[in-house]
Amino acid sequence: MKLKVKHLVRDINLELLNDKACMNRDVKSEMLSRPGVELAGFLDYFDPERLILIGSKEATFLHNLPYEVRKQRVEAMFKKTPPGVIFSVNVEIEDFFVELGDQYQVAILKSQSRTTPLSGSLYQYLHSKLAPRTSVHGVLLDIHGLGTLITGKSGIGKSETALELIKRGHILISDDRVDIFEAAPGVLIGSAPKVLERYIEVRGIGIVDVVQMFGAGAYRENKKVRLVVELEHWKKGKQYDRLGIDTETIKIFNTEIAKITIPILPGRNVATLVESAAMNQKLKYLGYNAALELTQAVSLRAAGKRKDDEDDEDY
Repeated sequence: MKLKVKHLVRDINLELLNDKACMNRDVKSEMLSRPGVELAGFLDYFDPERLILIGSKEATFLHNLPYEVRKQRVEAMFKKTPPGVIFSVNVEIEDFFVELGDQYQVAILKSQSRTTPLSGSLYQYLHSKLAPRTSVHGVLLDIHGLGTLITGKSGIGKSETALELIKRGHILISDDRVDIFEAAPGVLIGSAPKVLERYIEVRGIGIVDVVQMFGAGAYRENKKVRLVVELEHWKKGKQYDRLGIDTETIKIFNTEIAKITIPILPGRNVATLVESAAMNQKLKYLGYNAALELTQAVSLRAAGKRKDDEDDEDY
């Protein structure tokens, strides 16, 4: 995704203090620069692609320097044309910052937040916008709180299944294309491309706006992906899982998530099957595995015991 300073101004509620042309500067790095040694004149490892964040500590250090020296140190950084400098709420901004910002086209931005929360929100925002993304052909839904990605070949019925699930009260995240990024190790976030938000395409009907049809609660912007359900036409001779003891997984970036394959046959209610798969996986995450409970009970019976007999031995 291409991120510009104007997106930061809008989304993080920042105020631009210099030339409006700086709003079109590109932001390419998700990391922030908190200048320390740079303000002391050491620029060997200065990354000009990072936004610069100046809080009370940096500002206090700078004010302890003579005026000409601090102006010279700031100009040395600005000559490398970083995209912008963001000041936290309690920092007084000297006029030379605006003058140098206009000269080198560096955006001078002011926040109404303190340094620590501002740093956290900036990193989270930049990471979500600039982290590597992958696109998956499928439908992402929030089913009883579980982010469920439905995949399968074109025409197998993913969107029709999603429409039925939305009708039952579940929530659409994205139809046709799901953009996924890794927010943290083990955390995959899925969302819709901007142009596809709220829309779902159903063959024979066309484009449906789920918010207009089912209300605002039928759509949300993003969701953590916890389960992949692959729909495929029934393949004669293929052995499908009958118990569900072993969980198949799929790897996206560095994160493994559970995957279930559902064979499609005439007469099978696919929406109910996907809904049940999501609920069953949610129970597994909560610590209950129905297949494991059943096999343990069968093993006890085969050994001449019942589960309640085993429980009695604890007393």
